Amino acid sequence: MSITFHSPVPRAATDKAFGRGKRNNAAYDMDLDGDHNDTPRSAMNDPLIHVVTPGEVITADTAFMRGHGTYVEQEKVLSSVAGVVERVNKLISVRPLHSRYTGEIGDVVVGRITEVAQKRWKVDVNARLDAILMLSSVNLPGGVQRRKQESDELQMRNFFVEGDLVVAELQTFFSDGAYSLHTRSLKYGKLRNGSFITVSPGLVQRCKSHFHSLSCGVDVILGLNGYIWVSAHAPQNLDEIDTEQVYSNKNKEDITPADRESIARVASCIRALAEDFIIINDTIISFAYEASLQYPLKDLHKKIVMHDIAIEATHAVETMKG
Repeated sequence: MSITFHSPVPRAATDKAFGRGKRNNAAYDMDLDGDHNDTPRSAMNDPLIHVVTPGEVITADTAFMRGHGTYVEQEKVLSSVAGVVERVNKLISVRPLHSRYTGEIGDVVVGRITEVAQKRWKVDVNARLDAILMLSSVNLPGGVQRRKQESDELQMRNFFVEGDLVVAELQTFFSDGAYSLHTRSLKYGKLRNGSFITVSPGLVQRCKSHFHSLSCGVDVILGLNGYIWVSAHAPQNLDEIDTEQVYSNKNKEDITPADRESIARVASCIRALAEDFIIINDTIISFAYEASLQYPLKDLHKKIVMHDIAIEATHAVETMKG
């Protein structure tokens, strides 16, 4: 018995992926004038999202230009990575399903110290290279403003050691592409009293602020590099921050069991949103938290419960937007 293999036929797509640019494929009857829809959605469950694999033909129309994640062969635009097709005017690109963080100056990132070197710390920020936090780019205990001295270099391990989590701002780039960070503001620095979560960098929405205090008494730092920190509420007013405790390694002793449960519940909600490839911001986290209250904390890791929470939160956002 003979077996015939047919080439895969790409699916037409008119919707936008994750609230971003429209994708278009004229060769496969894709609508150029589709309506805008900025609602976050799940890439795994949306039948209109055009997912391609490496080597798959995206379009044979020569009117389109190739962008990131594509290449041209025999006058056809093909995908060089597995991801979602996106279109901006006549430019076609493919956003990888999994990728490293690509930073921009001013980004708020959460990272983990990996090495203490001479006058600098190396920080894992989910990028191609470890970021660099210079000794001259941190605040001294007590908020003292002066030039760093040799004595400060000898005490670097009193500030940060390997394994410490920090929140910082991307300041500039080095010649090799590594990122230079700074923590000169008191809102940046060492992280304590919370839980660390990793999601895809593309799922974290770029907002005016990435420091959020939720109504449930939990603070969330949404790092644009895909590292998220969920912690007990801390003073947001810089006048209320104890500058002498900025580099302390001790967690608060007065975190109540209710606070611990809220932190765990918010962390589980963020994982549920990421599991369904839904764009993450403070609004949808709040709706996901409310949706999770009908389930015991121990059930929030179950796939069916995570999916239900993500769907309810998405519907709540859609209803709010009208």
